[in-house]
Amino acid sequence: MSCPPPAQEPITCPDRPRAVRASWRFTRALEADGHSLPEVFSSVRVAPENAGWFRRFLSFVGPGYMVAVGYMDPGNWATDLQGGAQFGYTLLSVIMISNLMAILLQALAARLGIVTGRDLAQACRDHFSPAISFVLWFTCELAIIACDLAEVIGTAVALQLLFHIPLLFGALISAFDALIVLFLMNRGFRYLEAFIIALLTVIAVCFGVQIAAASPPVAAVLSGFLPRTSVVTNPAMLYIAIGIIGATVMPHNLYLHSSIVQTRDYRRDDRGRKDALRWATLDSTVALMLALFINAAILIVSAAAFHGTGHQDVAEIEDAYRLLSPVLGMGVASTLFAVALLAAGTNSTITGTLAGQIVMEGFLHLTIPHWARRLITRGLAVLPVVAVTALYGDHGVGKLLIFSQVVLSLQLPFAVIPLVMFVSDRRKMGHFTISPGMKLLSWSVAGIILLLNFKLLYDTLAA
Repeated sequence: MSCPPPAQEPITCPDRPRAVRASWRFTRALEADGHSLPEVFSSVRVAPENAGWFRRFLSFVGPGYMVAVGYMDPGNWATDLQGGAQFGYTLLSVIMISNLMAILLQALAARLGIVTGRDLAQACRDHFSPAISFVLWFTCELAIIACDLAEVIGTAVALQLLFHIPLLFGALISAFDALIVLFLMNRGFRYLEAFIIALLTVIAVCFGVQIAAASPPVAAVLSGFLPRTSVVTNPAMLYIAIGIIGATVMPHNLYLHSSIVQTRDYRRDDRGRKDALRWATLDSTVALMLALFINAAILIVSAAAFHGTGHQDVAEIEDAYRLLSPVLGMGVASTLFAVALLAAGTNSTITGTLAGQIVMEGFLHLTIPHWARRLITRGLAVLPVVAVTALYGDHGVGKLLIFSQVVLSLQLPFAVIPLVMFVSDRRKMGHFTISPGMKLLSWSVAGIILLLNFKLLYDTLAA
């Protein structure tokens, strides 16, 4: 009797070693409806192995850009704008370091999904006790709501700036983006990826034009990528820095990536997994470098336009929109800014929908229609926006946006630690287990995230 490789599934075969059978505490059968996102699982054909490398690479391009969307959502805009206006180019180093952390963690997420056939939520459910799994699910739902809150605010603000729609109505309009997801998913997963890449291109072009108009000093920009101790010692700077990390290394994106890499129809054997892992890692690395450019561009434009011109107090997206054109001397600058914001908010809602579905199905094994899932999550995000707008006006929404990114950062350990645990476990990953050097680096990243979060909590409580 033959059994599949240890890294594919924990099979309860009598001739399988006990260590392999015990690799997952709670086993399950991966039948047609047990795969992650079963409606699109293995639905995207890949180029044959004898095809050229570029054609082969293109067939795997897509998931990385869907993940990259989360690294340039409206929450990033709030932290990057405030960081650039208050501290100039200093926090560019935080954007670069957090992006490098994201590249590493997303590579681990892709490895988990491709090798084990599980997304991160399913892996947690199959490894931890039901009580711990519930806690992990709850914290991840908080992160998704915090992210969705940023998307609601960003989309509503963009609609207000471009079409003068009141913030409250814009937030309600944003709830109907579930229709976009449903339409594109029904057409096929490649259509969804193409839509996202098109909007990412719009964002990149808009900020490319704005950087050219801002003409920032190259030496000051390059020096901003050098880490400084003031980032940790200055509580105000640390608060923004942790917000940047939370907005960049987004926890629910780890669940998302571990799932959508399985949409490719690669061979489900060791050779096929090794090849798929190579292309998926390259895809996400290139896509996240685009995210680095866009995040850095937001901060650079903010620093060039506001930090040295007496507008260091700019913290609201609306203020940045109002000041960009007169400060940069280019009438279309503010419009480009708002168009990019609308594209970012629209894009982020799509990945938020999929992440919410993956988390709910993976942890709870609960399946509900996409539109219902989206409206529930959006409703939970719209309520705080409505309440803050009613109590504090439009300016209170900006502070809520920054706070949502800090909440995201506080949720990171609950996703990062299980991920590093799983890909370090030879019983689960077989010979795809990460190397000792990669383990050290991965646990170091997890430790840095924990230390920064403890520092933030201490400063908050002490204040």
